[in-house]
Amino acid sequence: MEPTENYAVTARRLSPMDGNDDFPTPPWATRALVEHVIGVDRVSGQTCWEPAANRGFMSRPLNEYFDYVMESDICDYGDRNVVDFLSTEINKNNSTIHWIITNPPFNKAQQFIEKAQTIARDGVAMLVRTSFLEGVMRYQTLFMKNPPDVVAQFSERVPMVKGRCDAKASTATSYAWLVWYIDPHPDVDKQTILRWIQPCRKQLEREGDYKDDRN
Repeated sequence: MEPTENYAVTARRLSPMDGNDDFPTPPWATRALVEHVIGVDRVSGQTCWEPAANRGFMSRPLNEYFDYVMESDICDYGDRNVVDFLSTEINKNNSTIHWIITNPPFNKAQQFIEKAQTIARDGVAMLVRTSFLEGVMRYQTLFMKNPPDVVAQFSERVPMVKGRCDAKASTATSYAWLVWYIDPHPDVDKQTILRWIQPCRKQLEREGDYKDDRN
């Protein structure tokens, strides 16, 4: 069922050239999250919000598993949903969104994580550079009190390049999925599970994955 919330947002429309992150996620990396980390059965029949949807390379594979996926981005990539996620006025009490899953802007990843946890009813998953796990300030303000339930490290590289999704791209950057399951219990003694996502690109790529049909 399609969510019916009214989204209160900051009136702000940007183009991708205004300096915002424009690094589309290869669709196979999103399928890896569902098939090798969260589990297909866990999300079956649920709703998902992709709040940094870019050109839709992540939301399209999410639609293969979720009952409904809402797409939005602060930039106008030709899609009708232009939303400043960090300014939305939604919380769990008036939300029908089970999961929030995205590749957040690198310099706002922590804000996206914290905001998503106030909205999602079942879980939050963020694709980040593995180096995001480093840093004393981030440890003190995020991980010490709010560690993820799962850190799922890709064993093979996830190539991302600016402005396009390219099957032939390569990268020296390492990525991991961070997953928080939403529950009413305090996380004081929670132990984060570290797991590796097995090599799966060849098995999870589909014909047409890299076609940009949004522009």
